[in-house]
Amino acid sequence: MYLLQTLFALLVTLGLIGLTAVALRRFAPDVVARLQGASSKERRLKLVETLVLDPTRRLVLVRLDDEERLILLGEGRTLETLKTPRAAKSPARKTPAETA
Repeated sequence: MYLLQTLFALLVTLGLIGLTAVALRRFAPDVVARLQGASSKERRLKLVETLVLDPTRRLVLVRLDDEERLILLGEGRTLETLKTPRAAKSPARKTPAETA
């Protein structure tokens, strides 16, 4: 009887530790930034978005000052694939009144 209670308590404890580890891995960057109290205006480097391609590779879009960089991470190497100025992302469109 005591052996079953001990095993159940051990399983519950290990499960809680596992859930905490998964939650910290997923949400830790935001939590750490909020705990440090750093605002986004003080920081030069910002993670814009990540996209998991497969278990070994992911795309990361980061912003440094006014540039955005798309970086492919994985397979033991890092490959920077795109460098775009932030102002050049969306070209200005002229309205029909401006073209006349």
